[in-house]
Amino acid sequence: MSCFPPGEEEQHRFRHTDIMASHSASISPDKRFIIFFDFDETIVDETSDDMVVQAAPGQYLPGWLKDTYQPGRYNEYMQRVLAYLAEQGVTESDLRSIMEKIPASPGMLTLFQFLRNRSAHDFEVVLVSDANTFFIESWLRRAGVRQLFHRIFTNPATFNKNGRLVLRPFHSHECQRCPDNMCKQVVVRDYVARRTQERGRPYQRIFYVGDGANDFCPALSLGPRDVAFPRRDFPMHRLITETHEAMPGEFKAVTVPWVSGEDVITRLRKLVAE
Repeated sequence: MSCFPPGEEEQHRFRHTDIMASHSASISPDKRFIIFFDFDETIVDETSDDMVVQAAPGQYLPGWLKDTYQPGRYNEYMQRVLAYLAEQGVTESDLRSIMEKIPASPGMLTLFQFLRNRSAHDFEVVLVSDANTFFIESWLRRAGVRQLFHRIFTNPATFNKNGRLVLRPFHSHECQRCPDNMCKQVVVRDYVARRTQERGRPYQRIFYVGDGANDFCPALSLGPRDVAFPRRDFPMHRLITETHEAMPGEFKAVTVPWVSGEDVITRLRKLVAE
């Protein structure tokens, strides 16, 4: 299911493709599979935006600040939170320290080790997240897994001359399901289409590992040979289950719920061997 009204898809392809994708060495064109990962509550076992509150005085945000949140505009809210933290004297080092301490989700580092040890022709690994570059890069580098990811798509965040982390939206889009600053289906579909053109052939299968409602949208674009890995009993899993019940055939991918990254390994090991 496309996020767009008929005829409008092309003009709404994301407008600065790859600006916030990390640029790594050229990717081998012969990867058989591509696997996408969400970050918050998928790779890590918490939501990084929630964890950053630990840096605030008393480890809480004032009511007047929390009251400024509007549904669908979380990115703008986090911009205000980060500005408040900077005003309270929170430094880049403080924020990095908090990010580095977030635990990985169960079995996730084992899954990364599995991917790293596979043949160079197996997996292209991509991260797509509504967090931000600073939070994600801080955690990945600390965990020693940054080099596993060929691309990272997320909201840009850089420190200004006053030491404030300035957050910007990733892109704009027309999807009614997703927050204003990021539709992951747009990201996934655009990237897969571009890489397929560059490679001269499609991937054998596409995998998507996530947990949240905003991971359901990209999973809708997967085909019947592809696999969606929703975290068991999290919003993505519930939305897939509800869709199967309400609109049979609408969600096409094979669904493999996970509690641990080792559940993902079990299915990938079978598919890679085919």
